[in-house]
Amino acid sequence: MTDFGEILRHIGEFGLFQKLTLLALSFPNLVQAFIFESFLFVEFDPDRHCNTDWILSADPDLSPEEQLNLTLPREEDGTFSRCRMFKPVDGNISTIREHGLNEITGCQNGWVYINNMYDRTVVTDFNLVCDNANLVEVIQTVFMAGVLIGSLIFGPSSNQIPIVILFVFIIAAALSPNFYLYLAFQLIVGVGAGGFRVNCIILCEYSHGFGAVGQCILAGLIYIMRDSRVTQLITAAPLTLTVVYIWFIPESARWLLNRGKTEEAKQLIMKAAAINKRTVPDYVLEKLSIISFTTTLVVYCLFFNMANLALSIFLTQFLFRAIEIPAHTLSMWLLEVFGGKKLLIATILFGGISCILILAVPQGKLQLISANVCSPDVGGGGTICCIFIQELFPTSVRQTATGLGAIGSRIGGLLAPLVNMLSVYHRVIPSTIFSSITIISGDLGFLLPETCRKDLPETTDEAENNR
Repeated sequence: MTDFGEILRHIGEFGLFQKLTLLALSFPNLVQAFIFESFLFVEFDPDRHCNTDWILSADPDLSPEEQLNLTLPREEDGTFSRCRMFKPVDGNISTIREHGLNEITGCQNGWVYINNMYDRTVVTDFNLVCDNANLVEVIQTVFMAGVLIGSLIFGPSSNQIPIVILFVFIIAAALSPNFYLYLAFQLIVGVGAGGFRVNCIILCEYSHGFGAVGQCILAGLIYIMRDSRVTQLITAAPLTLTVVYIWFIPESARWLLNRGKTEEAKQLIMKAAAINKRTVPDYVLEKLSIISFTTTLVVYCLFFNMANLALSIFLTQFLFRAIEIPAHTLSMWLLEVFGGKKLLIATILFGGISCILILAVPQGKLQLISANVCSPDVGGGGTICCIFIQELFPTSVRQTATGLGAIGSRIGGLLAPLVNMLSVYHRVIPSTIFSSITIISGDLGFLLPETCRKDLPETTDEAENNR
């Protein structure tokens, strides 16, 4: 069989056909960034107090200040309790004023949210505060579990289905009337996101790098809208276009040949050659991961904890993701210069050391700088890792290898919210865990072979010769 590299040389390795495919696959990744990072824009502990409007039935003319004084206990620092109230009683306002209320209970009629950064979030919609505060991490974990499931279910031949799932269930989540439906829909959104992300890596390795641009756009969008449900609906709008054109994105010619679908592969190759204004000779047609886990764990631990860093959350998000744009772009060029092995080791190790610096500096702007150094290194390492997997494994098992790498990545994302929850015992525990694992992962890179300036292996024997 003709070497696939020879076929590419005839049809053009990066002509108009490949550029159009790259653009088509990259556009949904701008939107996917909204999905993956929207959890960041949630006020985890909004300013609030129990709803005590019951007392207005005794005296509707009470001022807000007097209502709070009569119905809410105070904390040791003199502020009103955010999670407790005096138990309602049947009595007139004179009796309540004279004797006061003494029996304390939890909030019985919901909360009143005040002075909040956002007009509406999942937290305020479903009252995920006080005893229910940990349900925010549950949502994050369930979503990442869905991403893992999607990575397992969908292969490169089902690229359209995940996009349809995303479109339908993003809208469903935005319109959810209660927490349990929202949780179920977020699980299915995760399935669609995970499936499409794996397909993008297999069909076009660099397409996921466009996510950093989407993440920068997200910061501005949330800053303007301040409403999580409206933002979700806006996120779904661009997918309307994607749902239409995604059916016309071709399969991988290399994958078709490996599956014995020679005629389909020939038609695709001829189509690509025609669009690229190239010709394919007749004789060519006749012959026709641990690191993924670590990078995802670190990146998601960092951004799930981003709200605790200094500066505005919108500016912090923008800086985190804006600095990843050159990281992803440079990684494409540096791969050609240094090769996957050296660059992977360098980015992962430097990212791990940068993460350790988060522990060495006081909380505030210096810690933000350390996190901004760590994030692009680890994020760039994730991009390099995705491409490196494609170069290491032969065509016959490349899809399986990519899927396994994605599974490792999604397990890292699944564990990230749980690792961050360990901060209740001490704030340094999460950073210590993910920086240590990052450095160990970088060291494991020394065991990998170099693939720089070598053709992609077509068979297992060719891959073994690279060792």
